[in-house]
Parts: sequence; C-alpha cells; structure tokens
Amino acid sequence: MEYRRLGASGFNVPALSYGCGTFGGKGDFFKAWGSTDESGARRLVDICLEAGVSMFDTADVYSAGESERILGTAIKGRRDKALVSTKATFRSGEASNEVGSSRFHLINACEAALKRLGTDYIDLFQLHGFDALTPVEEVLSTLDDLVRAGKIRYVGVSNFSGWHLMKSLAVADRYGYPRYVANQTYYSLIGRDYEWELMPLGLDQGVGAVVWSPLGWGRLTGKIRRGAPLPENSRLHVTAAMGPQMPDEYLYRVVDALEGVAEQTGKSVPQVALNWLLRRPTVATVIVGARDEAQLRQNLGAVGWSLTAEQIASLDKASATPLAYPYWHQSGFKERNPPPV
Repeated sequence: MEYRRLGASGFNVPALSYGCGTFGGKGDFFKAWGSTDESGARRLVDICLEAGVSMFDTADVYSAGESERILGTAIKGRRDKALVSTKATFRSGEASNEVGSSRFHLINACEAALKRLGTDYIDLFQLHGFDALTPVEEVLSTLDDLVRAGKIRYVGVSNFSGWHLMKSLAVADRYGYPRYVANQTYYSLIGRDYEWELMPLGLDQGVGAVVWSPLGWGRLTGKIRRGAPLPENSRLHVTAAMGPQMPDEYLYRVVDALEGVAEQTGKSVPQVALNWLLRRPTVATVIVGARDEAQLRQNLGAVGWSLTAEQIASLDKASATPLAYPYWHQSGFKERNPPPV
C-alpha cells in the first residue's frame, strides 16, 4: 500500500482508508448503507491491515455512535497498528448544546468518542461541518487544547466551503493554533466541484483531501447502466434523494467511459473510478467502504496499477461539466503571464 503525507503535515496515511459508516446499521439511512456487526467488523479490519489499509474513518453520528464503538472493539489489542479518524459537529443528542463546534460540544464529543473507541487518543479529528454560530477563534482554541492534552493529534474539516476553510487557516496562523491539514470532501468522477476552489486552496495551503463517497454516492459501482433498472439491493432506493443529484444522461455518459476503460485495463468500473481519483492533485487518501469481504477486496484492487494518460483524458472529458462563475471567468487567465518569446 502506498503511503502519502496528509497535506503539509509530517503524518503519513495510506492511499486507501476504510470507511466505517457500514458498522452498526442503526436507523433507516445507515441500515441501507450497511449493518456490519462486531465479528464482521473484526474480519474486515483484519483484511484491511493485511493490505496496509491502516486508517479507519468514522463519526459520532454514524449509527448514533455504534460505528465508533464497533470500530473500537475491532481494533482492540492492535490500536498501535491502526490510525483512527473520526468527526464531530452534527447533532449528537437532544440537548441544546449537543450540536455545533462550541467548546462545550467539541470537548464532550471528543471525550465520548474516546470512550466509545476504547482509546486515549484520536489520530485525526475533523469537524463534520461548518458552524457559523461559533466564533472560529473558539473552535480553534478548543482544538488546540485537545491537541496539547494529547487527546487528538491532527485536525481537519469536512464539508467546508473555500472561505470557511481559508478563514480558519488565517485564524490558526494568527494565534498559533493547529492548522487543518485534512479536508474530508466529496469528490468523484461525477462530482468534480471540489476542483473549482477547494483543490487550488489545498495546493496553496497544504491541506490534503480525504475523499468521501468516491463512487458518487454509490452510483459508480458498475451496477448502474444505461437502459437498466436500479438493482434491487442498491442502497440508492433509500438514500438517493439524500445525496448529490445529477442528470441521468450525465451519469450514463461517465459510466459508458468507465466501462470502456475497464474493458481496456481488465479492471472493474469501481476500480477504475477509484484509480482516477488517486491520480488527482491534493488527494491524500480515498475512503472506501464495503458491506462484505468480497466488496472490500474488489475496492483494494484499485491500487498497484495506473491508468494511462489517454485513459485519464477520456474520463476527464466524459465527466467535465460547465464551470460556475467566477471559475469559468478565471479559467481564461491561465496564460496571463506567458514566458517571453
């Protein structure tokens, strides 16, 4: 397994990480995602560690904390071999302060996560979303305290817009607080908005992408094809409306291109889609999930080989979409200062 630096930090993470959203299966949404129990989780963690997939990503809201608890059970006795990534900010209870990135909530969320995970430190702690009601200074000073206390080692964000992230980095620099080195972001061949602003920001500021839903909310599994009905066992029957939307024709165009490259390489559609992501700038690690061992082993086949420049170009072309303003305007200034002739 290839290891990469996480942003501008000295922390190395595997090119593929394992997403534990399938652990637990509490509630209709997470049940549709997966219902892996403790014994199943231990087996999947075994396979991951054997393959060098040593980072495991979860969150306090995944199955109401069950995902963290099951992960903690699965890595018990081998915590030193695993990198744990978790998230907090979304509502975790009914009380008025059990939501957001306030000092009150982040400290309580971190302590609860440590207890469920059965560990005394978290390798990567991320804010699950931006809290516009809490001052950035309060958020970062709290994270600074948790880092100094040894309870978390690196900090990151998820689902931030460009200005959210840049403002936070500026405040961190001003006061000497820990800088965010990870941006857990939605990015896929059918979701390339990340490239417009967050990717350039990541390149400029040393923030690595931790990619979630790399198969486009379950649409690039190879089971969805032009002219074919949605498979009966697809989680999209329950979750489609809750995730990113796109025109059917755009999806089929990308899937057609993926199938063409898959035929050329002898790889599967999801393996090609994941390999394309691993070639993209700023991408530190791609989070893959699996309901079972067979699905996990197929995802592991995304590494150890590379697409050709021509294959990448064909996928780029099929997945390209018109840029929103001001990005279409800015694209015309790429050659603003050409070298003198």
